[in-house]
Amino acid sequence: MCTTYLACSIINQLNEEGIVIEGHPRLIRLNPFAKFKTRGNGGISFKIDMGRYSNEKIELAKEIILKNVEELSQLSCENTNPGVVFYKDEITAEMRNYAMKAIYSIISIEEAENFAKRIGAEIHKFKKGRGIIGSIAAISCPLEDYTYELLTYRNKENYGKKRLIDKNSVYEMDQKTLDTFENIDINNEYIAIEPKTPCPILYGIRGESVDGLKLAKNIVKVNEPIENYCIFKTNQHTDMHLQNVSKIEEMEKYGCYIVSGYVKENPHVIEGGHVFFTLADDSGEIEAAAYEPTKEFRNIVKELISGDQVQLFGGIGCGGTFNIEKIRIISLNKKRYFENPICVCGKRMTSAGKNKGFKCKKCGNKLADAEKISIEEERDLIEGNFYETPVSARRHLAKPLCRIDHG
Repeated sequence: MCTTYLACSIINQLNEEGIVIEGHPRLIRLNPFAKFKTRGNGGISFKIDMGRYSNEKIELAKEIILKNVEELSQLSCENTNPGVVFYKDEITAEMRNYAMKAIYSIISIEEAENFAKRIGAEIHKFKKGRGIIGSIAAISCPLEDYTYELLTYRNKENYGKKRLIDKNSVYEMDQKTLDTFENIDINNEYIAIEPKTPCPILYGIRGESVDGLKLAKNIVKVNEPIENYCIFKTNQHTDMHLQNVSKIEEMEKYGCYIVSGYVKENPHVIEGGHVFFTLADDSGEIEAAAYEPTKEFRNIVKELISGDQVQLFGGIGCGGTFNIEKIRIISLNKKRYFENPICVCGKRMTSAGKNKGFKCKKCGNKLADAEKISIEEERDLIEGNFYETPVSARRHLAKPLCRIDHG
């Protein structure tokens, strides 16, 4: 189903019972390279001030939450294994560490269940209950750097139908709201606020402030009813999933990293348009890739040559390949090509035969002992620059260059 829609439904029903949550609900994205995950791999948390309500109200809140999870989750799907966690004490350093591990590494259901017992959390598992992994992380995650996302929801009868969003109004919104981002991908004519799945979400706008998102919502025009909307505080676009490592050998499958090394060999393209090269350092090497969906970003990767020093941002998928989200050029190797010498008459000379030097077809001049001239080719890449995948291919957690000074 849709985790954010479920949260919005729960919050609305709590409000109807006079139970108000504190602040904005939190949408915490977890490790995008985890093997078992929802599409966006997100967990939701929100806080209720227990001091304001009676025990009866608190129990009613739990009942509403669990009832919604059971009724709205598509439990008939094999991969739907929700979990709910209630926690009423202070967030500890141990809990924050757990959250970070869930964001850049792997946590099993058993590990999450044992952790919940240790901190005194109340857990509810549906089927396998894998959702408790993300539920604990959503409660525990520190948000020093954060963004907001406004999500609007469709009427149920429109699920799966074409979304009736006025595209021109999206371009207008993008121009008029300076603190929203990733609304459109101009190069690929892609409207990024519109999901491409048959889910309840009509559109989602990401930004730095709640006021900016509310302004954006007033500008975007749609030709279908909006059932409801919710604004989430989130770790999206913060690079929170990335760990700095000093050596390639320190990286593990399904992990997310920032790693530096040199290009071992010139990149090559395989069928489907995917671009690969080998990143190496003194400890080892790893295959890195820019896949076809990253579109023009692949042209950046193709410009690399053997000996270039680069820093990669991304993660390792199930095949063991490093998926590049961003790249920073540390230093560029010299790229050279060779040409025949130019004659005194100004004409480019041609070969006079193997080991016989060069001759000029125009004036007949000969250079018996001359060699080809080495010319340094100007590189299109710039040392120190960052290059990123386009909006249409960007992961939820990847920090865009427009936010590089945040956090």
